[in-house]
Amino acid sequence: MTRIISKQPRKQRKSRFTAPNHVRGRFLRAPLSLALREEYKKRNMRVIKGDTVKLYRGNHKGTEGLVDEVDMRALKIIVHGVFIKKADGTEVPRPVDPSNVQITKLNLKDKRREEKIEVK
Repeated sequence: MTRIISKQPRKQRKSRFTAPNHVRGRFLRAPLSLALREEYKKRNMRVIKGDTVKLYRGNHKGTEGLVDEVDMRALKIIVHGVFIKKADGTEVPRPVDPSNVQITKLNLKDKRREEKIEVK
C-alpha cells in the first residue's frame, strides 16, 4: 500500500479515489465490538456481506442489521433496514461509511476468513 505523504487534501482524495482494489479493501474496515475484540484479539476488521453491524453515527444511530452489500467503487456498505425516503415516497437503501458502524457478529462461512482471524 502506498503511503499518502502529502498534506494537501486534493492529493489525499485523489490517492483514495484512484487506489487499486487490493488497497481499497483497507478502506472498508470497521471496529469490532468489545466482545469480539476480546475473543479475536483484533481491533478492527474488513466488513463483508453477511456481517451484523450496529450504526453509531447519523440519523439511524443504534440500528442493527445485516450487511446486504459492499460497494467497492463508492467504498460504502448497504445495511438491511437502513433506508431514506425519496420525494415520491419510495424508500431506497442508504449507503453507510464503514467507519460509522461497529461489527457485532462476524460472518464465518468463509474458511479463509476464519483461518485468518484465529487467535494464535
